[in-house]
Amino acid sequence: MARPITLCTAQWADLTLETMAEKAKSWGYDGLELACWGNHIDVSKASQDQEYVKRIRDTLAQHGLGMWAIAAHLVGQAVCDNIDERHKAILPLHVWGDGNPEGVRQRAAEEMKRTADAAKNLGVKTVNGFTGSSIWHLIYDFPPTPRSLIEKGFQDFADRWKPILDYFQEREVRFALEVHPTEIAFDLYSAKQALDAIGHHPAFGFNFDPSHLQWQGVDPVQFIYEFGDRIFHVHLKDSKVRRDGRAGILCSNLVWGDPRRGWDFRSLGHGDVNFPEIIRALNSVGYEGPLSVEWEDVGMEREYGAREACQRAKAWEFEASKVRFDEAFAR
Repeated sequence: MARPITLCTAQWADLTLETMAEKAKSWGYDGLELACWGNHIDVSKASQDQEYVKRIRDTLAQHGLGMWAIAAHLVGQAVCDNIDERHKAILPLHVWGDGNPEGVRQRAAEEMKRTADAAKNLGVKTVNGFTGSSIWHLIYDFPPTPRSLIEKGFQDFADRWKPILDYFQEREVRFALEVHPTEIAFDLYSAKQALDAIGHHPAFGFNFDPSHLQWQGVDPVQFIYEFGDRIFHVHLKDSKVRRDGRAGILCSNLVWGDPRRGWDFRSLGHGDVNFPEIIRALNSVGYEGPLSVEWEDVGMEREYGAREACQRAKAWEFEASKVRFDEAFAR
């Protein structure tokens, strides 16, 4: 059975849900991965107001769209982060509060629990998001970083996230971390460390997004084979690395879309990610969930990009063969 092709609404939060649903259906999508910010989901309402939840479900149903996951990246980022003025722009006012860092982290943790309630009420099993990290700033190892500081960071992640994950598990909802720079897990080995830190908690897995691995030089296919049973959700997003001898992957303090950058996100099929190989690997590990297009490309008009990405995703989506081709030779 073909996996549903959905559209993540994170980059469309300026549109109403009705407008987003109408557009997504016209572009050919099977469903939406709704973002928990902007105009799409109010987590506080969805966690306790069944009439509000019904309006969301009815709006999607009226356009023939399903929903398999919701996105809670912005609040999740604040659970473990070193909080500064950047977070004020991405957090709800009731989570930011007075901006006291520890207060922000604690309120973000409570908001993530409400997100689990919202997901359960909405009838979805997966919440995608970020965790933040208290040790990302130590990534380069200078001044030399004692391993004890790294271990302390993973312990901080475990202490803050395990109660949230327990709450998720009680509600039969899973949290899928999008492995990503600035998170506690940003590549294959740090993902292993994160799993170990929380004792391989059954409610914790990954939202696989190959674009973040590709530009780091990590093979996304190897990640799939390493964590097949922990891939709870999949994002389809591309990235393009440029090797011109001038810029590296640290991006030289240049903004998105600047042609001098060493890499950039691209709309699906316009970068370096080998999506047919990814589909093969997902088939091999038995992933049957949605393939959610996350459009991010400063160099392409977003409606054109979303429409084209849906077409590409559907063209690439295929099942594994149920017979071996060489069986036809046997008598």
